Amino acid sequence: MSSLRNAIPRRAHKERAQPHSRRRFGILEKHKDYVERAQAYHKKEQTLRKLKEKAAFRNPDEFYFNMVKSQTIGGVHRTKGEANKYTSEELMLMKTQDSGYILQKLQSEKKKIERLNSMLHSLDNHSSRHVYYADDRDEAKDVQAKISVNQERRPSSEGLPEVIK
Repeated sequence: MSSLRNAIPRRAHKERAQPHSRRRFGILEKHKDYVERAQAYHKKEQTLRKLKEKAAFRNPDEFYFNMVKSQTIGGVHRTKGEANKYTSEELMLMKTQDSGYILQKLQSEKKKIERLNSMLHSLDNHSSRHVYYADDRDEAKDVQAKISVNQERRPSSEGLPEVIK
């Protein structure tokens, strides 16, 4: 019979609203809001307890390099400025290496462009492969006219956008 009991819909229990007489105190905190606030509070409390524990068991002779590289200003840890980290010679060397890398990339891209352009030129010039023989000038003119008509029909790279070319 328990299956029939579960089939009947039950009324959802809602939390009470803030009574009219207490409206001046603001919105009534619901249980789920309280649970969320309590969990956040306990999490912060636990974090503070762990930090206090770490401070209590800290080794006073412990050393790490960030102690030298940072300072406390107004109770806040700040790293010292690293503006003078490199000497002027090191900076010049890095700049020349950067420009050398850029020039090398530029050169390789230019070679790639030349290679692609040469491929396009070979695609456009197909008519030079056929040799036609004519007996007289009239026949030669007819053959040249036919060749020029065929070349006009053939797609070329003239109508293509610059990006594709």
